Amino acid sequence: MSSSFQAPKGVKEYVPPRADLFYAIRQAFAEQARLAGYGYLEMAVFEDTTLFKRGVGESTDVVSKEMYTFEDRGGRSLTLRPEFTAGVLRSVLEHNLHKEGGLPVKVWTTGPAFRAERPQEGRYRQFYQLDLEAIGSEDPQVDAETIAIAWNWYQGLGLRQVRLLLNSLGCKECRPAYRTRLQEFLRGLDLDEATRARIEINPLRVLDDKRPDVRARLEGAPLMADHLCGACKAHYDRVRELLGDLGIPWEDTPTLVRGLDYYTRTTFEFDHPLLGAQSGIGGGGRYDGLSEDIGGPPLPGIGFGLGLDRTILALEAEGAQFSAPPRCEVFGVPIGDEAERTIFGLVADLRRAGIAADMAYGGKKLKGAMKDADRSGARYALILGERDIAAGSVQLKDLAEGDQSAVPLTEITSTLKERLSR
Repeated sequence: MSSSFQAPKGVKEYVPPRADLFYAIRQAFAEQARLAGYGYLEMAVFEDTTLFKRGVGESTDVVSKEMYTFEDRGGRSLTLRPEFTAGVLRSVLEHNLHKEGGLPVKVWTTGPAFRAERPQEGRYRQFYQLDLEAIGSEDPQVDAETIAIAWNWYQGLGLRQVRLLLNSLGCKECRPAYRTRLQEFLRGLDLDEATRARIEINPLRVLDDKRPDVRARLEGAPLMADHLCGACKAHYDRVRELLGDLGIPWEDTPTLVRGLDYYTRTTFEFDHPLLGAQSGIGGGGRYDGLSEDIGGPPLPGIGFGLGLDRTILALEAEGAQFSAPPRCEVFGVPIGDEAERTIFGLVADLRRAGIAADMAYGGKKLKGAMKDADRSGARYALILGERDIAAGSVQLKDLAEGDQSAVPLTEITSTLKERLSR
């Protein structure tokens, strides 16, 4: 009989063996971040609500419609994080990481984020992200490096249909004039009341509208790419040049604005065409004014959030062969009480030697224990009975080939390490 309780609606849970893939792709990202000099940050899951209102932007759907906000026992308004960047920057500033040495501060983190959206495949109320941020440099090389880390991770997982969409959103020097021109264009369209209100608060967000009827009306809208100042154009050209040097293909996407207010200059998204409406599997960009917005010093930054849920869906859609390390490589099958004690110690020795090992518990007979061995996914079984103990050996069975031979107990660890390394 199962429990009468279930996970809340819109919460995606991962259980073995799918959870093993979840863990493995997260570990693969951790290695990419380490190779590029990024340190790991463990941070709060909830924050002062004002951090997101000021950082993400009150006009965004995230803040106006999707946040899980509550009042704690002290009367403080707190919010489960809907995204990572504002909280990461808050943590960097609070702990003075930007004062400890050379910039940029390079950190990454991972975990769940929360948005009160209508649940559907690839869009959940509790979803999982990998977040990486480089804070304190305007160098376009940092932009290219940041994008390359994500791109290399996707490629290492075996994803071959990922597209990199790229745009520049300008800066505080060139965006105001563009904003005015865009507002003039949008005010002339037949749009609903909520969208018309958004025109006055943040007109770029209208360009992010996914409704087909609105997108049709936006044909001919002025584009930021045509209004970049000299410095922003040079920065964007350099980013694209560096990506070309790294062999990373991109697609100029002048309508790409993403859904958060803090983005400036380089903005990007990773798209997977096999996922339909939820094709965005990750993205990010520059946020050179965010530090000041949340009360910090001028401190440029760039980063991204990659969706673990959608990455798994993309892997499955492509049939990519990336797999998790085996949870069990060797399975112990004891026959009798004395053998059980010996196998128990042997399994512990194998684990200390870095070999994933498990065993049959509960005094099972040989047939039941061998079924457990097959279910474990192990490559080898160690079968031990009274006669084996007397001979100082153990039966080593290749579960894939069916071959079986006696190996001295004193040599079994080295024998397995040699065979598993082939």
